[in-house]
Amino acid sequence: MLLLQFSTSHYCRKARLALGYKQINYQVENLSAGLHILKLKPLTGLTTLPVLLPQITGKPIAIGDSSQIIKFLESYQPEPPLFFTDQQQTEALMLEDWLDESIGTATRFVYYHFRAGEGKAIDPSLSSQMVITVVRKQYGIDENSVELARSRLEIALAELSQRWQKSQYLVGERLSVADITAAALLSPLALIPEYRQKYPWLFERIVEIHQLCCEPLPPGLCN
Repeated sequence: MLLLQFSTSHYCRKARLALGYKQINYQVENLSAGLHILKLKPLTGLTTLPVLLPQITGKPIAIGDSSQIIKFLESYQPEPPLFFTDQQQTEALMLEDWLDESIGTATRFVYYHFRAGEGKAIDPSLSSQMVITVVRKQYGIDENSVELARSRLEIALAELSQRWQKSQYLVGERLSVADITAAALLSPLALIPEYRQKYPWLFERIVEIHQLCCEPLPPGLCN
C-alpha cells in the first residue's frame, strides 16, 4: 500500500495511526503543496490528502479522506478492530466526525497562528514561512478566527478529559477510531507551550496511542 500525504498533516497522521495499529505494511509518498493537485485529481477528483493507494487486485485504485481510508482498512483487515459492532460504533463515529470537522480545523488555526508568531523560531526558513503564509491566507486564519478556534479547543479538551479520566479509551473498553482521531488531530498542539503546560494528560495519552500504533511521536513529543 502507498499513502500519499503531506508529512506535516495531522489528517495524514490519522491514516498512519490506523495503518500502524492494524500492522499493515505501507510506504509513504510526500507531495508538495499545490503540485499535489496534479496527482490527486485524476485519482480521486479531490484536492485533499491523505489518499491511500491499496495496490491490491480487486480493491479500489485510490481512496481519499482519512475516514474513508479507515473504513477501507477495517474491511480489508478487521483485526485488530477500530470499529465496534454495537451502538458504541455510532458514538465513536460521531466523535470522529466532530473531531474531523470542528476540532481538527481549530487545531490547524491555532497551530499556524502560533507558527507565524511565537513559534516562528521552530523553522524560520523562507520555505516554511511561505507555506505558513499560504495556509493562513487559504483558511482565513486571523485573530478573530483563532480566538474562536481556541474556544472550540477548550470545549473539546474538557470533553476528552472527562472521557479519558473515566476510561483509558474514549468509547468502550478498547482503542477505537475515536482515540486515534483525537491523538492525531490534536498532536500539533504539542509544539505550543501553553497547551503542553495546561493539558499534560492529553500529551501522555497521545504518546501512548502512538506507541500502540507503532507510529513515531509527533514534533514536540519526541524527546
